[in-house]
Amino acid sequence: MLNPLSIALYLAATGLLSWCLFFNTGNNHPKPRHWVTTAFAAIALHGLLLHQSTFAGTDINLGFFNAISLSAWLIALTVVSASALRQPLDNLALFALPLAALGVLMSALYPGVHLLPREQGAGPELHVATSLFAYSILTIAALQSVLLAVQEHRLRHHHPGRLRHILPPLQVQESLLIQFVAVGFALLSLSLLSGFMFLEDLFAQHLVHKTVLSAIAWLVFAVLLLGRWRFGWRGPRLARWSLSGFSLLMLAYFGSKLVLELLLDRV
Repeated sequence: MLNPLSIALYLAATGLLSWCLFFNTGNNHPKPRHWVTTAFAAIALHGLLLHQSTFAGTDINLGFFNAISLSAWLIALTVVSASALRQPLDNLALFALPLAALGVLMSALYPGVHLLPREQGAGPELHVATSLFAYSILTIAALQSVLLAVQEHRLRHHHPGRLRHILPPLQVQESLLIQFVAVGFALLSLSLLSGFMFLEDLFAQHLVHKTVLSAIAWLVFAVLLLGRWRFGWRGPRLARWSLSGFSLLMLAYFGSKLVLELLLDRV
């Protein structure tokens, strides 16, 4: 019962936000903050569902679609919370809310199981938590990169259209992107460090490819931050490097889980 209700609330919040962004609001239209309240209700139900599916037993279930749902929940929670604090992230919520709804649907339709034993201690749990947080924050950075690239392209060709009324200025977009990349880079650093400290046998756990791809992604984001700080990189270059790093992380985090759990049936 909670699954369709959470999905319905996510879609309702998306509809309210779309109305606020693309149409003039008046006395008979939804107020700009109504979508935030609806989104938080959806996030709360989604969180309850995740608690039931992830911590139902003595172990932690991080099956493929459950992990995707958890990441989508973290993305929605971050974006909506930032929007509630008056950060210019309403446009990202147009992507984050439907993505979270899809996460709820997929985890309900395909409730896979990949158990992380709790008796291993807090180390592996710390690694998993930092990995999911890093992926979620850097996914937001990737979405921000897409918006930045589209906005820059439209402005360069003198066809801004409605984007100039919907999106923040380019400087603000770039600043938000760098902030997300910096936070995600710090979390990714913690993830890699905790992985080397707490995961005893990378070969036995089929994690070598994931670690290598994550390390390459870490280098990509390090170059991006260095380029911004040292050489003042802007616009499309920032977007390209951000999307390249995100693509590597997507292969590392979920590409490997897809192959191991769904194709090779290894848990």
